[in-house]
Amino acid sequence: MNVLLTGRLAESERNGWLNVLRRAAPWCAWWCDVDGEIPRDAIEVAVVANPAPGALADLPRLRLVQSLWAGVEKLLADATVPQHVPLARMVDPAMNAAMAETALWAVLSVHRGFFDYAARQRAGEWRQHAQQRANEVSVLVLGFGQMGSAVAVRLAAQGYRVSAWRAVAAGDRPAPAGVDVHAGTDVLAMLLPSANVVVNLLPLTPATRGLLDTRFFAALPGGASVVNLARGAHVVDTDLLAALDSGHLRHAVLDVFDTEPLPADHRYWQHPCVTVLPHVAALTDVRSAAQVAVANLLAVRDGTPIAHRVDRERGY
Repeated sequence: MNVLLTGRLAESERNGWLNVLRRAAPWCAWWCDVDGEIPRDAIEVAVVANPAPGALADLPRLRLVQSLWAGVEKLLADATVPQHVPLARMVDPAMNAAMAETALWAVLSVHRGFFDYAARQRAGEWRQHAQQRANEVSVLVLGFGQMGSAVAVRLAAQGYRVSAWRAVAAGDRPAPAGVDVHAGTDVLAMLLPSANVVVNLLPLTPATRGLLDTRFFAALPGGASVVNLARGAHVVDTDLLAALDSGHLRHAVLDVFDTEPLPADHRYWQHPCVTVLPHVAALTDVRSAAQVAVANLLAVRDGTPIAHRVDRERGY
């Protein structure tokens, strides 16, 4: 099987992926987009990391596009990606665990006021504040896929009152213990007024782009906080800054942004109520992610179902 690795990867990153993938699937002939002579008419699978537009247009035998990243909105927006070819997103248990760790840290830091204490340290101020119990804090997780469910379960285990929301119901999928799961666009407005912390893990689709806006923030109770670990385009930056400036929102933890790296002159950098992370909430673990990708290569070879196939209509 001929497999092409293509995408926006630094040389060292690309070489790292190739080394791991070749060891995991030695039965494949591996090609890279920097190779001079690629047998494009023989490529059957493309393993991609946000490839350049048109990179997958001239592959007549292509049978699968396997993303190395969890988000696939850029692939779906590329009209040159063959519509008849299955597209699989990366669902890596190691990434799910890392995301749950980051979400727990962010919620715990907001709940216990650790961001406030950090600011007081810089000011040389020794002052304590009242301490809430975890079961007095309501957390709303937006998105209940692989990552969202891992986050919700981790937060519930810590004692938080956890609700989760997804746009579409998941059939007979049972709700985990301690997590109150809701579905449907009409339900979200009823959940916001009781959410002390919102953790966003939604996929980016036309319906969720700009979802976290003035109306959304106004529906939250005073003193609520927002943790965005999904995509920067979910948040309307000017609306979030206005909600923080007014004091309606207490704090925002932001790991993702419309423009990355975040421009040096962006207000988020210096805002006292914003914690900026450089898109590190859950970095891809090459070792485990390679195994996920190779499992789908085997599925293509053996004619078995492809895991984590993207529904192009839903956008994830």
